[in-house]
Amino acid sequence: MISLRESANRLLSPIGLATLRAVSSVDLKVHSSLEEIPQGAWDDIRPDDDPFTSWTFLWALETTGCVVPRHGWQPCHLTAWDERGLLAAAPAYVKGDGMGDFSRDWGLGEMLHQLGSSLYPKLVIGVPFSPVAGRRLLVRSGEDREILGGLLLGLACELARQHGLAAVQVLYHHPDERGVVAAAGFGSRALVQYHWYNYGYTSANDWLDRLSSKRRNQARRERNEPSRQGITIRTLRGDEIVSDPARWADLAYRLYATTCAKYMWGGTYLSREFYRLLFERLPHQVELVIAEAGDRTVAGAINLASGGQLYGRYWGCFEEHRFLHFNVCLYHSIDECIERGVQRFEGGAGGEHKVSRGFEPTVAWCGHWFAEAKVRAVIGRALAADADHRQAEVRQWRAEQGLAHRGAPSRDV
Repeated sequence: MISLRESANRLLSPIGLATLRAVSSVDLKVHSSLEEIPQGAWDDIRPDDDPFTSWTFLWALETTGCVVPRHGWQPCHLTAWDERGLLAAAPAYVKGDGMGDFSRDWGLGEMLHQLGSSLYPKLVIGVPFSPVAGRRLLVRSGEDREILGGLLLGLACELARQHGLAAVQVLYHHPDERGVVAAAGFGSRALVQYHWYNYGYTSANDWLDRLSSKRRNQARRERNEPSRQGITIRTLRGDEIVSDPARWADLAYRLYATTCAKYMWGGTYLSREFYRLLFERLPHQVELVIAEAGDRTVAGAINLASGGQLYGRYWGCFEEHRFLHFNVCLYHSIDECIERGVQRFEGGAGGEHKVSRGFEPTVAWCGHWFAEAKVRAVIGRALAADADHRQAEVRQWRAEQGLAHRGAPSRDV
């Protein structure tokens, strides 16, 4: 445990003496396992039902051996407490590489090398294997988000100084957290993802009509292909998952493993046991899209649901069929979003091919802090210029598509 009073000058110097007095009873702690933090306390301070920051999701990664030091993840969770209990928390990990964090920081590594510095080891505040935007600084309702979020980030930087870490990253944080991240001295980095937004559509034709004629015809040809191949696509959710979670978890893992064997150099980040816990413990937030030909499952994808949002995660196939990936991972879930009134669908980390299928470029935010002051200054300027450029590109794209006057539901740009 690190007491606030022991590191007050470093942690609170940007905030001021009045704030120091107001929070002088707060204790900051660092945890090497999520099991050190009561599940109820952690979930009580989450502001939403985001499955990725739930205690269960993060604990399952640790307890099944997916997120452990031998795989490049040293849990280092940050918390703030007072006499009432847990006030704030951030999922954090020490890493010696970028494997599995989706930081996309190769360019930063090259810049740092030119400056005679390094990116590693680093402290990552984020969710392993999940480039999904969400809150990274969890703060109890009614408490001051700016102050407590700043304390957690200050603690992260202090740990980096004390233990010789080169950098701290806050990956895929919520846009509302940009202010506290910047106030803590982090440079703001913009990445572009591709999300589908529901503009009040009542049928698939509504959103298809928004596409250009060429893309609309392409999408319709692709959407018709499964029926030509004798393939049906459906989503398993809710009671169907609850009725036999072990069966569906095993199927989901086997599908995931097929993709890993093809594209991830034979390595699998997630284990069969992790899938079992995910389907058992979060059955009402996990969905499994499966494509079937007769009595054969030929392909599938996992989605996770949160309020008015759907997150596409892992795809796999036992048989190759033309356009099946687009139908299982994109079109089928878009149709279901329209039917169920889901406002946004994040179809995974992949790229620009989604634009021709109705997805929009959307800015995702990351914060970067470097232990060396000269590096912070140089990289900070570069990140700011790049962020301005990326935001301008997204605005221009929206203007060209005639969307500049329309705000997307739950839009985070």
